[in-house]
Amino acid sequence: MTHSNQPRDYDAELQDTPEHKYAYDFDLDVMHGFMIRSFEAFFRPGNCLELGSFQGSFTKRLLKYFDDLTCVEASDAAIKAMNETLAGNVQCIHGTFEEVTLPTKYDNVVLTHVLEHLDDPVGVLRRINDEWLTDDGRLLLVCPNANAPSRQIAVKMGLISHQSAVTDAEREHGHRITYSLDTLERDARAGGLDVVYRTGIFFKALANFQWDRLLQTDIISDEYLEGCYQLGQVYPDLCSSIFLVCRRSGVPFEV
Repeated sequence: MTHSNQPRDYDAELQDTPEHKYAYDFDLDVMHGFMIRSFEAFFRPGNCLELGSFQGSFTKRLLKYFDDLTCVEASDAAIKAMNETLAGNVQCIHGTFEEVTLPTKYDNVVLTHVLEHLDDPVGVLRRINDEWLTDDGRLLLVCPNANAPSRQIAVKMGLISHQSAVTDAEREHGHRITYSLDTLERDARAGGLDVVYRTGIFFKALANFQWDRLLQTDIISDEYLEGCYQLGQVYPDLCSSIFLVCRRSGVPFEV
């Protein structure tokens, strides 16, 4: 995998393009709620670190569970947006995960749809394991799934060359890789972490832009969304997102 040596413009990567939004209504209104629901059983008492917060939409959901919440974000524009809406409730730190210095360790580290944007994902996972997780802490790691039926259909339609391809639109938004369960677990282990649970979130056969259009109609009911969420637990490899729960290596596991 090769990348340009040009410095990254994290503010530009957050901008919508004519072909692709950075965050769809499907992400914000549907997936975020189901992610939190998937996380609840694994939250540990104590503090929380969110790595990559965009403009704070998922952060607001985390505030219902944690009084002590720290967010690290590389985009200055995103930090400004968060400070306008979440001022006083969250400690916002502007910096890259590769270089930032954090003041403490965390009982919960949340990394949702961020790892695929990183130039050195294994290096950041190693920092989480070595520097940021407490001994009984948990990393909750979620990435878009290369094997989602929507991507498999796109391959059969000739829209993308293969399921793990990074499209031009995704590349403009800073994507570096498209993970599947096996490659995500590979990188977690390479970063020194132990994977204690793996699943998928939300069975998904339609692209995000198709979901956005359907959500504006009465075709999709809450019951249908619930069915897709539950079916995703039966077929994790066919989900919109894949989800790993990780702990520091060498630490005895307690439920």
